[in-house]
Amino acid sequence: MQTLELPVSGMDCAACARKAQRALMRVPGVQTADVLLNAEKAVIQFDADTATPDALRATIEKVGFSVPQPMAAPEDEAPDHLLQAKALQRQLFATLGLLFGTILFVVVIGEGLGLFEKITESVPWWAGLLAVLAFGYPIFKDVLASALRREVTSHTLMSVGAVAALAIGQWATAAIVVFFMRVGEFTERFTSERARKLLKEMTALVPQTARVQRDGVEREVAIEAVVPGDVVIVRPGERVPVDGVVLEGQATLDQAAITGESMPVEAEAGDRVYAAALARLGHVKLRAERIGRDTTFGRALQLVEDAEANRGKVQRVADRFSAWYLPVVATIALLTWLLSGNILATVAVLVVACSCSFALATPIAMMASVGAAARQGLLIKGGKVIEALVQCDVMLVDKTGTLTTGNPRITDVVPLGTLDENTLLRLAAAAEQHSEHPLAEAVRALAAERGMPAQEPDRFEALPGRGVRAEMEGVTVQIGNRRMLEDASANTGASAAADAAQRLEGEGKTLLFMVVDGQLAGLFAAQDTLRPEVADALAAVRAAGIQRIELLTGDNERTAAAIAAPLGLGYRAGLLPEDKINIVREWQQQGHRVVMVGDGVNDAPALAQADVGIAMGGGTDVAMEAAQIVLMREDWRLVAESVRIARRTMGVVRTNIGFTALYNLVGLSLAAFGLLPPIYAAALQSIPDIGILANSSRLIRNRGATDD
Repeated sequence: MQTLELPVSGMDCAACARKAQRALMRVPGVQTADVLLNAEKAVIQFDADTATPDALRATIEKVGFSVPQPMAAPEDEAPDHLLQAKALQRQLFATLGLLFGTILFVVVIGEGLGLFEKITESVPWWAGLLAVLAFGYPIFKDVLASALRREVTSHTLMSVGAVAALAIGQWATAAIVVFFMRVGEFTERFTSERARKLLKEMTALVPQTARVQRDGVEREVAIEAVVPGDVVIVRPGERVPVDGVVLEGQATLDQAAITGESMPVEAEAGDRVYAAALARLGHVKLRAERIGRDTTFGRALQLVEDAEANRGKVQRVADRFSAWYLPVVATIALLTWLLSGNILATVAVLVVACSCSFALATPIAMMASVGAAARQGLLIKGGKVIEALVQCDVMLVDKTGTLTTGNPRITDVVPLGTLDENTLLRLAAAAEQHSEHPLAEAVRALAAERGMPAQEPDRFEALPGRGVRAEMEGVTVQIGNRRMLEDASANTGASAAADAAQRLEGEGKTLLFMVVDGQLAGLFAAQDTLRPEVADALAAVRAAGIQRIELLTGDNERTAAAIAAPLGLGYRAGLLPEDKINIVREWQQQGHRVVMVGDGVNDAPALAQADVGIAMGGGTDVAMEAAQIVLMREDWRLVAESVRIARRTMGVVRTNIGFTALYNLVGLSLAAFGLLPPIYAAALQSIPDIGILANSSRLIRNRGATDD
């Protein structure tokens, strides 16, 4: 099974995307097809033995859309004067259509007031017919093509209404219907473009060229020509084109595009920098590591683009309703004609119906929120995640690297045997030499601070969820938590060990027990720093509706209590990574919806098990894969912001759907009883789209609680 992404242009509304998607799904060999309106692309999974890329492109083009080809070489490009002529032609037709419709609208209104009777009577019916056909040609052509494919679109019913008006001599009414069909088409296109603008703004942040140094020569090349290992030069005022590591130089970088953080950061040799960061001051040379879609920003952009494909339940229901809505309207129109014989009322029913607004109600709001959140450094993987987050009532929180900064420091080294403090530290640093745990880093950092050289152990073994075991200088060293101590069956010696452990744990410190040749030789106490924004962020989470918040940690009871109590959290201590998964399942089995907040590394299984996983991974690969929401910067305010965004978005979606349903109910009722003339029915038809755009725009403008 192969996956193919094809750019699709010419889609103006959700109905267009559905039409292309249905056509692709009918192609033999196609397993799945997602046509994304805002990302303007189709993602297709197909059997290469049955379907071909050329056949898929032809299918899209057959239903009225185009598949742009890769940019041609300059010699193959169309001459500028031809492109300008086509653009001028489109503008001319659009201007004439708008002018004609405006004038005609004024004439008809004047006629209603009795002011323009002579003018309208002086216009031959055939002139009116030609005007209607000329300016309605693009729509009529699309409706006819759809009819030949046995498809009914939102424009089908309105076109039937216009033809019916012409048949009874109401050419002015037909002209007004056509005019407002064009207005509605423009509104839907504008609505979609407004959401697409977010993607275009993000895409525009990545340079299309890079300045590289090869064989001592500096040259500018297309970004696609950059390869990992290239030396890339970034000067003041330029954006970083790739992910990489600074080799030399110093620069002040604005990384708001990636992390949403407004404060610039200083980058110097050894620091990692990310594509789309803006060099405010200074210049750097960096070694390219990731290019294009593989960069952190590229992957973030991909998540935002693909968010449209992750449709939630509300959107799927709206899509299904839209598919059934048009046949229902056609039935109401037929009944109106059969029962009343009023052809004008029948035309009004066909004209007033607005199915596109149902299809737009959810995706426009979702896309607006996902895009606005991304600009804050908050990646949400689609409407399905937003819906799930709104339903969550339990939040489980990891400690190290989540509630805390993840940079603990050793505060106490307590000898409990014959070995002195420096010997304990030297052996512990050697044992922890190959461990990636934050506490291991703290031990190595203290040893380096005291001038102890890094020492390689003779043997090393990781003890998952417990600690490490190593051999050096003829002794066996084990260092880890209480589980390790129990497994080691060590001789714990006098009660001094218990007293020291109790005192240090009571201070909220995490203990590492060190066993040398089966004897408890010492304790290391580490203290991590609570993130300063955590208390306020947790209060905001509770205010947003999630009252049950529980701390999960591998620390002991006393340490967990010392951290959880001031924050008003419940807690569970002494946990292994697999225990966290079981706790998530336990809450779920009780009927709760769970959001798990972790650091995206050792919490990945629990993040995946939760209804919604939020990873404070700073954009790491593990975080992006495991969680449904990724924080591009480690700021707890973004956790609260994600809950707030989800609730606000669903409020907008409900308003959109409610407004659209009320409009269609009232409009169809008035039209069916002859209380809404076709002219006004046509004029009112574009109101739901405008209302949805205006309401959803509130989400696009959202700046977020973390902005200053």
